[in-house]
Amino acid sequence: MMQRSFHILGVHVDAVQIPNVIRQMEDWIANGRTCHSIVFAGLHSISEANRDSRFKTIVNGADLVVADGMPLVWLGRFHGHSMRRRVYGPETMETFCRETRSRYRHFFYGGASGVAAILAENLREKFHIVVAGTYSPPFRELTEDEDRALVDRVNEAAPDVLWVGLGAPKQERWMQEHRTLLRVPVLLGVGAAFNFNSGIVRQAPVWMRESGLEWFFRLLTEPRRLWKRYLIAIPSAIWSISLEIAQLRKFE
Repeated sequence: MMQRSFHILGVHVDAVQIPNVIRQMEDWIANGRTCHSIVFAGLHSISEANRDSRFKTIVNGADLVVADGMPLVWLGRFHGHSMRRRVYGPETMETFCRETRSRYRHFFYGGASGVAAILAENLREKFHIVVAGTYSPPFRELTEDEDRALVDRVNEAAPDVLWVGLGAPKQERWMQEHRTLLRVPVLLGVGAAFNFNSGIVRQAPVWMRESGLEWFFRLLTEPRRLWKRYLIAIPSAIWSISLEIAQLRKFE
C-alpha cells in the first residue's frame, strides 16, 4: 500500500483511512506469517512519546501508525492530507470483522477479567467470526513462565489477527517485545475497543466522537482514571504541538 504520512512531535503518522487499513491487513495475512503491528495513536500516545523517547522509538517502529483521534485528523489536514475521518479503534475492529466474517482467525488478548471472552462472543454472534482464543491477563506483570505460556498458546491457536487491549503505552510496548516471538500476521493495539465493543463501557455519542469531543465524555464517565490524561498530559502535548506549528521548537 502506498502510504503518505506526516509527523507530530517526531512521531510518524500514516495518512490512511479504515478501508486502507483493512486492505493492508488482508495483504499482510495473504503474504505469510511475518508479524506486523498497527498502532492507533491519539494525543495521549503523542504525549507519551514526547515524554519518553524509548516509547517514541517503539511507535515509530510500528508498520502502521493511524490517527485514532480527531486532533490528529485535523493535523493531517493541516499538513495537506485528505483525511475525512479518524481511524477509530473500535470501529476498525467491527468493520474488519463485518467485512471479512469467517475468513480469518481472531485472538483477543487484554481487558479486565472475562472482557476478552465477552468481546469475542459478541463479535462472533454479530459477524460469525472464527475465534481462535481469548486471554485476559491479571493486573500485574506476567512472570517469565506465564509469558512464555501465553506466546505458546497464541502460536498454537494460529490466529491471523491478534487484537491487543492493554491500553497505551503498555500495549505498544507488549507488541514490540513480542512481535519476533509470535507467528501472527497482524497485531493491533486497540485499547478501549475491548471495553466498548464488549458493551462493558458506554461509548460517547457518534456526534461527539466525530467532532473531537469524545475526551469530554470519557472524562465525565471515568474521571478518576482519566483526569491526568485529559487535564495534564494532553494539554502539555497541545502546547508542544503549537510550538512546533509556529516553528518555535523542533522535535526529533
